[in-house]
Amino acid sequence: MLIGLQNVTFEFGSRVIVEDATWHINPGERIGLVGYNGTGKSTLLKVLVGEYTPSVGTVEKGKGTTIGYLHQDLLSFDTNDTIVEVAMGAFERVRELEQEIELLGKQLENDSENEKLLIDYTDKLHEMDVLDGYNIQYKTEEVLHGLGFSNDDIHKPYKEFSGGWRMRVLLTKMILQAPDVLLLDEPTNHLDLPSIEWLEKYLLTYKGSVVIVSHDKFFQNRMVNKIVEIYQQQLHIYSGNYEYYEVEKEQRVEIQQRAFENQQEYIRQQERFIERLKAKASKAAQAQSIVKRLDRLERIEDVQIERPNIRINFQVDKQPGKVIVTVKELTKKFGTKTIVENAVAEIERGDKIALIGANGKGKSTVLRILAGVETYEGERVWGHNVDASFYAQHQLEALTLSNTLLDEMKECRSGKTELELRSLLGGFLFGGDDVDKKIKVLSGGEKARVALAKVIASKSNFLLLDEPTNHLDMHSVELLADALSKYGGSYILVSHDRYFISKAANKIWEIVDNEIKEFKGGYTEYLAFKERLAKQEAGNKGGKTKVDNSPVAPPNTKTTINTTVNKDTKNNSYSNNNNVKFELIKLQKQLAKLEDEMAKLNQDKHRIEAEMGKPDVYKDKSKLHLLESEYVEVKRRIDTATKPYEEVFEKIMALEAELDGAS
Repeated sequence: MLIGLQNVTFEFGSRVIVEDATWHINPGERIGLVGYNGTGKSTLLKVLVGEYTPSVGTVEKGKGTTIGYLHQDLLSFDTNDTIVEVAMGAFERVRELEQEIELLGKQLENDSENEKLLIDYTDKLHEMDVLDGYNIQYKTEEVLHGLGFSNDDIHKPYKEFSGGWRMRVLLTKMILQAPDVLLLDEPTNHLDLPSIEWLEKYLLTYKGSVVIVSHDKFFQNRMVNKIVEIYQQQLHIYSGNYEYYEVEKEQRVEIQQRAFENQQEYIRQQERFIERLKAKASKAAQAQSIVKRLDRLERIEDVQIERPNIRINFQVDKQPGKVIVTVKELTKKFGTKTIVENAVAEIERGDKIALIGANGKGKSTVLRILAGVETYEGERVWGHNVDASFYAQHQLEALTLSNTLLDEMKECRSGKTELELRSLLGGFLFGGDDVDKKIKVLSGGEKARVALAKVIASKSNFLLLDEPTNHLDMHSVELLADALSKYGGSYILVSHDRYFISKAANKIWEIVDNEIKEFKGGYTEYLAFKERLAKQEAGNKGGKTKVDNSPVAPPNTKTTINTTVNKDTKNNSYSNNNNVKFELIKLQKQLAKLEDEMAKLNQDKHRIEAEMGKPDVYKDKSKLHLLESEYVEVKRRIDTATKPYEEVFEKIMALEAELDGAS
């Protein structure tokens, strides 16, 4: 164990964060710490590092364990040093050795026969070699480049950079320190997509353990091999990535709900039995015995998943024409830096576009140009009947801090009554007296919900959304993506949340070589296309494959291939048919075997369910837990067996169709 909690209870003011929690972080683990907003994820990290002391229990730490902790409070740090110097602060011992070696070298120039100096000098050189100290500049620059800094950037003063870029520098320093445990609180918040992908690859090979708090579901799913969930002041541990956790949690809830219902039925039966016995004086002692047995029964809790369900329902007041907006010869420069030059693009009704790319490419600038709040050269033409609403990345800062929530909503001039506005705020978890709170007292997540509520109140048919998922938890991101998929209007959005993009976009825009390039398809198809292109380019460099630069056909486009059946093909048709029949026989045998396996697994499942349905099981807690574990395992095995069964079945259908076509 590197670090952990042992029977810890911690209260933040009057609110309990965790109660009697035990959690050990072991070498090689990559853990996702999850929970709804406000459950105390960041607070728990502070308990782990000793910033907060638990009221009950202990925080245990292995001897010599080193911890790196990345959190938002680090942004208070400031210095005139260049960012490469700040990042190289990770190598404190190497820096000390450099000075010691330089001093010893000067002393040896004047006293070259001093054996003690010579031994000391040699030892220092050896230590420097062991620490790979001669490569620290290269290592530092490599990580800085991976996190998005250019060669020019790394020699600029740290204080010249904004908060997001400063966080990248501090993340670089922490990575280079290579602690035994990395605690990362929202590390992707300040990263663009290329930097997130680089960080993923780095952390996947990181030798230490990593604990990550992140609302980026895609990042969590690729990164972690264990999930620790804070729920109802308890820590619930799942062995697997985020996708596994979602499935496993649903199964646990299902099992507990069934157990609760079975126990309730047992209790009702016993209570009816008691009532009948009480009617007979001779049976009073027996009735009392059953009452005592029921009192001693350890009650199973009802399963009610408590989560903050915001209600998002985008409405459209009027329908626009076919074209939403067109830009022609669009040019935007900041000094000598060109964002776009003579760019051409068009958004049509029904388009749901994700504008992606690295930081600094101008995504937010293009969004502001479309919204009409940024100067530009060229032409921007709105279509007929377009009513736009802009959710800016800094929308939270645009809220009037002295306003109450209700006053802020009234400024939308949506035409809604006060009762309607209160109802809308209620959908965003602001009920009762909450609407009279001042904006200035709200958290970042609460301000984000107010800003989103203002966009919805507008009933616009075209939305421009700049990082709308910032400050939202995973569940709220899911709800927002679902609401946008049902939205009857059009939109263009900027987001670094890949899961959100994959759910929300049917087109991808990317700024490449100062032009706006469009990909007609979702994010998953776009990634597959980029991967194919990268392989083609790699093959071309090796002299193996020519790069295919032809346009990409949009999804579901039919491609006609002209074929000519030559003599050789005809002569081989019988041979091919025999091969197909042989393969079909093999697959049918394989399918029969898989069917037997599935039947046995389902029998096991029904047997376990029958056992769990027996009231007596709940008197034996260890037996109940054993059955629950068996149930989860057999469900997992059924899920695992289903995929190859379906694959073999589809292959059989395809081969049978092929034989039918050949006959």
